[in-house]
Amino acid sequence: MYPVLKALEERGEVRRGYFVAGLGAAQFALPGAVDRLRAVREVEQAEAPVVLAATDPAQPYGAAVAWPDSQGRPSRSAGGHVVLVDGAPIVLVERGGRSLVTFPGAAETDAWIEAVQGLVKNGRLAKLEIAKVDGEPVRETPLAARLEAAGFSPGYRGMTYRG
Repeated sequence: MYPVLKALEERGEVRRGYFVAGLGAAQFALPGAVDRLRAVREVEQAEAPVVLAATDPAQPYGAAVAWPDSQGRPSRSAGGHVVLVDGAPIVLVERGGRSLVTFPGAAETDAWIEAVQGLVKNGRLAKLEIAKVDGEPVRETPLAARLEAAGFSPGYRGMTYRG
């Protein structure tokens, strides 16, 4: 097969290179495919947030990888959920949905709020009644206005979302 692909390369019909990381040996591709691969690499696309259980083996933080710096006290405990964006933790919803721990990046995007609301919409939690964010009362944090704008209702214990 290699001599045929080499002949096609000499005729300009395919290109040889290392296009896919982790695959060894020379790789061959059509010139248009190479251009499309380069275009995708140059455009940074943020992935949609992913919500995993805090103890899920696919969620490495708190076990194999240290938690990023945070004002709160993150822990890998049963009942907790982690929102990941591009593989990095943004928010940890602690057991029972009563408190949040935020990580760098939570202030830059609101996409995690919808992901957290998905815990109620998908039936993982009956409701979210967030009382604290990073150990502070939720009403005293800048997140209170953002949560209310996203559909959380203010209550005497904090901010509530019922779906």
